Amino acid sequence: MSRTLIEQRQSAYAFRKWVNLFALTFSFAAMAFGVFWLFWILWETVVLGIGGFAVSTFTMMTPPPNETGGLLNAIYGSLLIVAMATFIGTPIGMMAGIYLAEYDTKGWLAEITRFVNDILLSAPSIVVGLFVYAVVVARFKSFSGWAGVFALALLVIPVVIRTTENMLQLVPIGLREAAYALGTPKWKVILAITLRASRAGVLTGVLLAVARISGETAPLLFTALNNQFMTFNLNEPMATLPVTIFKFAMSPYNNWQDLAWAGVLLITMIVLGLNIIARVLTRGKD
Repeated sequence: MSRTLIEQRQSAYAFRKWVNLFALTFSFAAMAFGVFWLFWILWETVVLGIGGFAVSTFTMMTPPPNETGGLLNAIYGSLLIVAMATFIGTPIGMMAGIYLAEYDTKGWLAEITRFVNDILLSAPSIVVGLFVYAVVVARFKSFSGWAGVFALALLVIPVVIRTTENMLQLVPIGLREAAYALGTPKWKVILAITLRASRAGVLTGVLLAVARISGETAPLLFTALNNQFMTFNLNEPMATLPVTIFKFAMSPYNNWQDLAWAGVLLITMIVLGLNIIARVLTRGKD
């Protein structure tokens, strides 16, 4: 091997080494930049939100200005609306994902469904809220908890569809073929083989969908609106944490602002917990 060729290879190796070092440095700097703002936001949320935490926060309803109160009605409304939206949206999303992954993977209906689902995934939540307002609220001439449920369910469905389809497609085809060779019907193969093999990933998608809708404000402003009092009737306007935070944070009253920060911290803890659970389930699946 000639001396010139050796020098060229050494020069090329040194160049690649410097490029690699630059890329690593730039990537680490970008990561540090993002993590810095994330921890700053979390720190400010904890510092400002912890002051609003008290027994009354979880036992009393939203107060008038400059009076003692809590977030009980807003917490209850959020839990009820999110739970109902998940209960409605999850089965629809799972069944659509199963259809796309198991029954019609390349048909025209599947292509249209995927296209519409991609639009729903990328559509701003306020558009969904306005749609439900026009279809439900304007028609019945009343804001209601049910309208909020339908709006959030429309946000759950595309997330669950995409996750379910992707997780089912990761199941090896050999598992299905082995079950078919034993004479197992298709519906039982899906329930006993493919869904069981991908249950961690599907559950992760559901948890991520719940985490997404837990902090949505815009759809609820046009549907459930708000209610200063406790109500168990979904046919009436209902208080929720995101809308209450929006209302209280914009006010000039100190007690409302403290409760707003307490609600922000509560939602942050819930969403963070759901994401941690989703990560744990995914790691266990791997």
